[in-house]
Amino acid sequence: MIRFHKIIATCLGIGYIGKGAGTVAAIATCIGWYFAWAGGCHSLLAIIIPIIITLLGVWSSTVVSKEWGKDPSRVVIDEMAGMCITLISLPPNLAYLCAGLILFRFFDIAKPFFIRRMEKFPGGWGIMLDDVLAGIYSNLLLQAVLWFKLL
Repeated sequence: MIRFHKIIATCLGIGYIGKGAGTVAAIATCIGWYFAWAGGCHSLLAIIIPIIITLLGVWSSTVVSKEWGKDPSRVVIDEMAGMCITLISLPPNLAYLCAGLILFRFFDIAKPFFIRRMEKFPGGWGIMLDDVLAGIYSNLLLQAVLWFKLL
């Protein structure tokens, strides 16, 4: 069963890349998101998918952190969840994907505005919630951009 959780937590092995694995996972998510939504995927899925990824990430990262330690760098499902949240209800075009990627990685790395506090939650919750909040902040900024038609 631990093998299953390692596959999920590393997003099919992306986490084993090493340095930059979080960015690679976020880019892979952007590519998948683009093809899913440009292909006409239902907007309700844009809400359901991040929830499922987040809950699955909490479960799997809790399991693997017992072997790999607190917030292991190999766990990148948190980046996938945060990137999905960033892109909710945004047009699937290159400008929003790139802006979302840049904003999400900024918030994920810099951890301003209470994001760092999310890491204090136990187990997989602490691993996942900082990226969830980074995704929420990124999405809110991009929704403002969309509202004011800045992109």
